[in-house]
Amino acid sequence: MNPVISIIVPCYNQAQYLEECLQSILSQTYQDWECIIVNDGSPDNTGKIAQKWVEKDKRFSYIKKENGGLSSARNTGIKEAKGTYILPLDADDRIAPNYLSSAVLEFEQNENLKVVYGRAIKFGIVNEEWILPEYSLESLAKQNLIYCSGIYKKSDWERVNGYDTNLKYGLEDWEFWIAILKYGGEVRKLNKIVFYYRIREGSMITSMKKENYNYSIDYIETKHLKFYFQVFGNFHQIFKEKESLKKLLKSRKFAVDLLLNNFFGVTVFKTLKRINF
Repeated sequence: MNPVISIIVPCYNQAQYLEECLQSILSQTYQDWECIIVNDGSPDNTGKIAQKWVEKDKRFSYIKKENGGLSSARNTGIKEAKGTYILPLDADDRIAPNYLSSAVLEFEQNENLKVVYGRAIKFGIVNEEWILPEYSLESLAKQNLIYCSGIYKKSDWERVNGYDTNLKYGLEDWEFWIAILKYGGEVRKLNKIVFYYRIREGSMITSMKKENYNYSIDYIETKHLKFYFQVFGNFHQIFKEKESLKKLLKSRKFAVDLLLNNFFGVTVFKTLKRINF
């Protein structure tokens, strides 16, 4: 029988944390899982450590690929995943022993459920509970509310064509949650600690340059402009809520391209682009 949950562990220069991460998977009370370790062209000894775990338990498997970034690594693993549900888990993080069992129970009880996550702890150079804002679609439009290791259906990953590899600097999780939730579906936050998020010097999100962060924000809001209209209702409210969109839409050419692409479909957009509309 195929595993119910596929855990995808991308790894790049995180070999020193990998065993701790994999041990948290092996310690799950729920047993019907697989773990795919994806070596994203890491120059350290990720491969040696991964092979040891593959030999230890047949539920672990290992893929090595050329470096392509976090979105690419996750997509590579998920393509090979056999599970109904997907749990992305970065190689320097951990999960609590009851995370999988709690999530599966929630999915079995609610067919409209799209994402399950729970309370979280920050550890490393910071040690405290990670206080996450309560989920709503409008709040999701303004900021990311769900950490990267929420559990979701593989069918939803397929529906939105996976993680967007254009977001090479970060925020790919936020864009992914918008993509799978913007047309509906429920989200369940467990009232228990299920995820441990390592804070370290040089973490991707903390070290992102301002221009790269701004690029990622602009890209997400551009790609999902129709969603922002859906949430905020009109240009006036979008301008009030999202200053970055206001700046982008001041460009007439940019605004026309954007509206055609989002509201009239890709085919019409490409046709008009060819005639230099």
